[in-house]
Amino acid sequence: MTPPRTRQEPVTVRVFTQRFSSTPRGARLARHLTLHQLDRWGIGYGSTASDTVALIVAELAANAVTHGRVPGRDFELTLTYAGEPAATLRVDVSDTRTERRPRLAPLAPLSDNGRGLFLVDALASRWGVLDRVPVGKTVRAELDL
Repeated sequence: MTPPRTRQEPVTVRVFTQRFSSTPRGARLARHLTLHQLDRWGIGYGSTASDTVALIVAELAANAVTHGRVPGRDFELTLTYAGEPAATLRVDVSDTRTERRPRLAPLAPLSDNGRGLFLVDALASRWGVLDRVPVGKTVRAELDL
């Protein structure tokens, strides 16, 4: 006897992808456009989800510009939003530098930098680093909304 069919609710997936110059200005623009895109998807300005994603994008974009920069090459931001029933937002920031992979490292107590990935680790539901074909890497952070 075959089990009865269960009806699955359709999931709408929305994607936004944009390349930015590997400069501090490009990183700021990535954060601003993220907020705008989230608002278009119904995740309003000033909401907890919007503020959290903006902070994650700011940290990952700053890392791409600071540590993943290759002169003449851009970094890329991709936002993927899968709506209900299990809403998830994925942030991918890709650069063309393969050899410098981000990792959580012990902090020097008086250091002015090195805390960005700790923020991402604390705010994201999960995160990791993926190889990018043909060259580079992608830092991915996912949020369960």
